Amino acid sequence: MLFGRLLRHIVKIGCLTVIDANGQQHVIAGSPGPSVRIRLHDPSLHWKLFFNVDLCLGEAYMDGTFTVEDGDIYDFLKFATTNIEVSGQHPMMIWLSRADTLFRRFQQYNPVWRSRQNVAHHYDLSGELYDLFLDRDRQYSCAYFVNPGVDLDRAQFDKKRHLAAKLLLQPGMKVLDIGSGWGGLALFLAQHTGVHVTGLTLSKEQLAVSTARAREMGLEERVSFHLRDYREQTGQFDRIVSVGMFEHVGVTHFARYFAKVRQLLSDDGIALIHTIGRSGVPRATNPWIRKYIFPGGYIPALSEVSQNIEKTGLITTDIEILRLHYAETLRHWRLRFNKHRDKAKQLFDARFCRMWEFYLAASEVSFRHMDNVVFQIQLSKRIQDVPLTRDYISEWERDAAKPISQPPSRRGVGD
Repeated sequence: MLFGRLLRHIVKIGCLTVIDANGQQHVIAGSPGPSVRIRLHDPSLHWKLFFNVDLCLGEAYMDGTFTVEDGDIYDFLKFATTNIEVSGQHPMMIWLSRADTLFRRFQQYNPVWRSRQNVAHHYDLSGELYDLFLDRDRQYSCAYFVNPGVDLDRAQFDKKRHLAAKLLLQPGMKVLDIGSGWGGLALFLAQHTGVHVTGLTLSKEQLAVSTARAREMGLEERVSFHLRDYREQTGQFDRIVSVGMFEHVGVTHFARYFAKVRQLLSDDGIALIHTIGRSGVPRATNPWIRKYIFPGGYIPALSEVSQNIEKTGLITTDIEILRLHYAETLRHWRLRFNKHRDKAKQLFDARFCRMWEFYLAASEVSFRHMDNVVFQIQLSKRIQDVPLTRDYISEWERDAAKPISQPPSRRGVGD
């Protein structure tokens, strides 16, 4: 079994038992550690998982031809990535990743029409799905865990507060929210700081929800949402914020993105970009994620972001790297989704549920055991427009500390 060669290279800690499609048992053991038992139900997986494990493992799990006999898919992926931290990837995996990276600019070619298609693929799914696992405010990005053990709603509230602190907001300012999602951040900023917010989304589902929420809160005069690509926006803004959207820009369009941010930003303005990034070198998007979850998506290395910022003349005034915050966020999402899996199956089907399980589990281990992190990058046009020290962030957060007061939202079964 070719797949066994790959596994024998990887497994250094614990014991992996593989039952192949012929019923034969293979035991691969390293030093003492956890044990996992998996089963292959299709003989073609004996070679497919060797030649392209990054794509075929997720597909096999979706199809039910790869199963975990004890535990769940998270247990297996944690076992595998923990071992890869020690052993490194098999040469076949390294070769495929390098070859795939050669085509990443083609893979991430995202003109406006394709960006709309890519967003619809993921974000125009039933809102009921997201209610199963997100917080009450539907914050679909990394939460901020100030203290261990806080619940997801509190951590997402603290994320919005942390972003607001870095934006140095004053009442009456004009703020642009690029990738406004279901409206939570825009509504928070308008409600708590008195600014006027323009939110941009490419999802019709998100636009309908966010517009309704603004109306329910009586904030229509201060918050407006639009079905619009960032490249189509005009005017100037005192502040620009973008959370969880830069991952969809595509490396081909980085220079244009930051040039547009500079164009839209007032001379004394501040921009804040919150994005998933990688602590390692640039490489292609995981092929399974690219095909099934985020077509056109890309997680950049800091070097790729920085060089494109530098070309525009924007000044990087602060960078914060959130390391395990997203792993904890995904843990909450994964447990919530698993708890309400039967409801997800009613909305879609069993194959979709396995796809979503794999997505959440793989994403979590990528932040715990691989090189995924989150960048919060603050930008300005002038070097004097941000305080000399970072004390202003904690001071604003301390002064703004209040009990959670969530805006009206559709409470989902995940709450």
